[in-house]
Amino acid sequence: MTDDKDAGREPRERIGLHNLKPGAGSRKPRKRVGRGPGSGTGKTSGRGHKGAGARSGSKTRPNFEGGQMPIHMRMRKLRGPHMKKSMPFEPFRTHTQAVNLQDLERRFESGADVTLAALKGAGLGTRKDIAVKVLAKGEISKPLTVHAHAFSAKARAAIEAAGGTCQVEES
Repeated sequence: MTDDKDAGREPRERIGLHNLKPGAGSRKPRKRVGRGPGSGTGKTSGRGHKGAGARSGSKTRPNFEGGQMPIHMRMRKLRGPHMKKSMPFEPFRTHTQAVNLQDLERRFESGADVTLAALKGAGLGTRKDIAVKVLAKGEISKPLTVHAHAFSAKARAAIEAAGGTCQVEES
């Protein structure tokens, strides 16, 4: 059974090691330097005049920035595994997205069940796969049942003082 679009076409050859080739434009021929003035890379062959870079055997380190202080030396490197700042780029820092009490006060009705999905629907805690932490910025006067990955101590106290409850979600 053949489709209309396959009618009149030869069957394709099976792909194998015998007919693999690189994609069009993915491989360029090597630059042949020192082949006359018409080539654009004749005479000094793109190395300029004199200086260390013009000599044979000249190399620069992979991270050399032309005399500027290299990035790996500019980055701070505080020692010790126990500090959050101890390694460059803080690879072990944990990230949370903050949701403040004033945001809950504005966006939810009294007695509402504030789940993670409800937070996302209200435009709070929208970043995917990042824990939500409720912080105590602002006031809350409504009793709410708040579900989040973490609560600050003041936020928990304020929610419970308003008659609400705090539910810690597992991530």
